[in-house]
Amino acid sequence: MVGLVPYASLNSDSPLSEAITATPYGRWLSILMNLGGIAGLTTVGMMSVLSQTRLFYAMAHDGLLPHIFAKLHRKTNTPWISTLICGIFCALFSGFCPVDILGETTSISALIIYIFAHVSVLVMRFTHKDMPRGFKVPCGKWLIPTVGSLLCVLLLKGISKATAFRFLAWTLLGQIVYFSYGYWNSKRRELNRNKPNNSMLELTTNKETITG
Repeated sequence: MVGLVPYASLNSDSPLSEAITATPYGRWLSILMNLGGIAGLTTVGMMSVLSQTRLFYAMAHDGLLPHIFAKLHRKTNTPWISTLICGIFCALFSGFCPVDILGETTSISALIIYIFAHVSVLVMRFTHKDMPRGFKVPCGKWLIPTVGSLLCVLLLKGISKATAFRFLAWTLLGQIVYFSYGYWNSKRRELNRNKPNNSMLELTTNKETITG
């Protein structure tokens, strides 16, 4: 790109488009490139909405969110209400929030998720030793999770303070939703609370079977 235009011209929101416009075929080639960029962003947006709706569906199925997020459509068998709500929120945020703010907030969220994913691999080596593992990765036992988590932490240093505060605000909002609704309606919490009773019932049943 530096060979096409002066480097000062690349200090824009679309440097590749600026460079292509300077070529003899820049007029129609830049149009194709912009259309490809729009198609790529549309694909990423659709996949983000689809994954988020399935996440809300799983959380609602476990009682962490209201049951309306787990309601399925009769014909398509998809969480249509969750899809509708996520689509409305995504449209509002993408329409009124600057792109750089959305990108930075998404980046810090993804990095935090990757850190937890790497750390969970290390933790599960101790908490789930007998868990069946379908495949093995060279150096995947300790080295890759450790290096991966450290690299994610290193990338977090480039996040601005404003983005960090926005992420903390969203995290605080999530904690409020969890402790005000999810914690009290969690099916897993109910299962863990009744586990001693279930174990005692199973022990009594086995004892009666043996003595009977």
